[in-house]
Amino acid sequence: MIETVFRTEDLPVADRADAWRERLSRAHMPVDVMCRPDSDFTVHQRVMRLGGTLVWPSASASHVIRRTPELIRSSDPEMINLSLITKGTVGFRMHGPDALYGPFDFRTNDSSHPWETVLGTRGEAVDAVTVDVPRARLPLSSDEIDRVIGHRLSGREGVGALLAAFLTTLADNARSFTAADEPRLETVLLDLLAALFANALDGMDSLPAESRRRTLALRIQAFIRDHLHDPDLTPAGIAAAHHISTSYLHRLFQDRETTVSGWIRHLRLERAREQLADPARSHVPVHLVAARAGFEHHPVFTRAFRAAYGMSPREYRRRALLQGDQRRYNH
Repeated sequence: MIETVFRTEDLPVADRADAWRERLSRAHMPVDVMCRPDSDFTVHQRVMRLGGTLVWPSASASHVIRRTPELIRSSDPEMINLSLITKGTVGFRMHGPDALYGPFDFRTNDSSHPWETVLGTRGEAVDAVTVDVPRARLPLSSDEIDRVIGHRLSGREGVGALLAAFLTTLADNARSFTAADEPRLETVLLDLLAALFANALDGMDSLPAESRRRTLALRIQAFIRDHLHDPDLTPAGIAAAHHISTSYLHRLFQDRETTVSGWIRHLRLERAREQLADPARSHVPVHLVAARAGFEHHPVFTRAFRAAYGMSPREYRRRALLQGDQRRYNH
């Protein structure tokens, strides 16, 4: 995936705030930027384009960004902006009184209304992952979007936690994705954004059926990963936890070209394989590694591992640790 990078450290201190204002105004929406004139102002921004959507992780010193009525009249790209705060505090004013945001809060605004954001209310640095998406790309009515914009949304639970995990994973692993991944990633991002807004409206029925289906599939996949250690994790139990039928659960997995049980087994084997190759866990008995990955019976684990990787778990651990030792020796 191609990233563009902006760093104020490459500029004279006196030019940094103006360069950041120009960057935001040109790439996102026209804004004003204010910072202390005596400050060594710094911003580091990476921008990833997923079709018509931008995702941009940033780390910045304390400053203020404003979108004024005059700027709106000059240009309105009809853009929605959502920021996941990961470090620091952010003050925000849009429709009502000032609000304070902290880590794993989502702050939302759009280009059609005035707002003011104070990044670093205590003078501290702020890290965030921000999304710019055209309003027309969300499968919600303009009225529904307006009812959510400007309100705090949580990234700690439910769909918000899924979206937060998706954004942080994307920001941390951008180089592992290719241009071919971008349409799929944009679809997932738009589905999660729409689901987050719909949840805030308490109206998932306002989403198109396909978006609801994909969002439910993502929630179920996250549930399975969180419960891999449970040997009683079964399709029937997963379906009951999500208030759907077992047959509908199996239909959700048709796109993966595997069964629900097959995907669970694959994830458990991958978790066990990672732990067997970890030098820090070399003292953990193989049967305990298997149990922690969710395999109740050690012989079943051994057979499945050999079928998947062509060797026993003990042999895989021996080879992986030996290769790790050789790499460290060569360096």
